[in-house]
This record gives sequence, C-alpha cells and structure tokens, in this order.
Amino acid sequence: MRLGILSDIHANVEALRAALADMESAGVERIVCLGDIVGYNTDPSACIALLREAGALCIAGNHDRAVTRQIPTDGFSVRAIRAVAWTRKRLSAEEIAWLAALPLKAAVDDQLVVVHGALHVDQGCELVRLNSDDRLRQSAQALLEHPSGARVCAFGHTHRLGVHEYRDGELWKHDRDEVRLRDGSVYLLNPGTVGEPRTAERRATYIVFDTEQRMVSVRRVPYDDAAAFTKTRKAGIEPRRLLAIPAPIRSTLQEGLRRVGIYEMVRRVINS
Repeated sequence: MRLGILSDIHANVEALRAALADMESAGVERIVCLGDIVGYNTDPSACIALLREAGALCIAGNHDRAVTRQIPTDGFSVRAIRAVAWTRKRLSAEEIAWLAALPLKAAVDDQLVVVHGALHVDQGCELVRLNSDDRLRQSAQALLEHPSGARVCAFGHTHRLGVHEYRDGELWKHDRDEVRLRDGSVYLLNPGTVGEPRTAERRATYIVFDTEQRMVSVRRVPYDDAAAFTKTRKAGIEPRRLLAIPAPIRSTLQEGLRRVGIYEMVRRVINS
C-alpha cells in the first residue's frame, strides 16, 4: 500500500489542495495526517472537510487540542494564541467535536505508528518535539517496543522534514529524497509541513511510504502561498510588523535567529 503521510496543515487550504492533488498523481492509496489540521491560517473548516472527504486517518496535534480546549495555550506564541481564538469562533460544534475525538496516537496495521509529537511520551505526547538526537533515540526505542510490531513511526510538530534511521544504537539522518528501508532498522519519518513553512523551503512537503516496496519518498509541492498569507493578514492573525518583509527574507531571518538561539524571544516580541 502507498501511504501519503502529511502533517501541520494549519488551516492552509491552498497548500492542502495542492498536496492532495499531488498524492493522487503519486498513486497514494491511503492518506495519513499527523495533526495540526487547524491553527495559524484561515481555512480550518475547508481543511477538515477535505481530509474527511478523502477518508484520511487523522490524529490530533497540539493546535487541534488547544482549539477544542483539551489543553491550555501555555507556551504558545501570541500569534498562535490569536489563531486559536479566531478558529474557535469559526468552527461548528460538529467540527469541534470531530477534532476533539481524534486520537493522539494510531497504528496502520503492523506497518506504521503515527504521533504528532513524540512516541516515547504518553501524557502530553502532542507537545514534545523530536528536535534532538536524544529524543529521537527515545522514540526509536519506544517503537522497537511497540505492540504493533511496526518498525516505522511518522511524527510531525517540528515542521522539519527528515528521514531518521536507528540501528544497533546508532542514529543518522538520510539526505536523499528516496530511501529504501532496511531490515533490522527502525525509522522515524517527519514529512515536514504542508501549510506553515519555517525554512527557506516554501513548498508543501509530504512523504509517500510504499509498504510493499519498503520505500520512502519525499514530495515537494508548490502552491499559492501568497493567497494564504493575504487571507491570514486580513484576518488579523499575521503580525502586521512582518507584512512588509517578503516571505523568503523572513525565512532567512528566522533561520539566523534560531542559530544564535534568540528566535523564540524575538518572535514573542514581534507577535505581541
């Protein structure tokens, strides 16, 4: 089976439509969404509807659970909190109930385990980022012990594309866009983000996992990001002080701030 694995749509319907169309051309047979369907952008209902129409297997992300009031917004940026409040007012009671019923973890037969944040955490797993080798190793070890017997886990939350292999206590990241999975290894797959890019890569990204061929392929899909940004700006979610900065320059600045360790501090000032 060819599984299309995507994450962090964040109510960006332009990006989601482009990704779903590309999945059809790629021969995807089943869609798996790793959460954060809503938040940040302005088309939560449309994104929920598209995923439901596609019969996607969905799990909950932290933004989904914040919108449904299942978790507080402690630790969220001001922009994220603003988007959560905006989204709550625009979803129907039925849509809220659908989001609230999404599980935190799921398994696709004995082939794939999925989580938004971290597999090795139980309570609050949707909030933990696999952004260090130590955390990746912990989730890889949890995968080895998972009752499904699966040797592949897909996660999101970081918005960072990556195919990580764990074998005999060693961990490394593959840089190729196609990786054939080896027996005796476990793999942690991050499809990146469909609708909320945080690097110079502005395209929607997702992963195709062919369970029969044991092949993982990265897909990158262009979409009209200017249209999504314009709607977010008009809704008052996007900080106005960033509007004059073109998206590629914003991404470069953000990367530089992350490298020197002051991104979160600067983001909170800008978003306030």
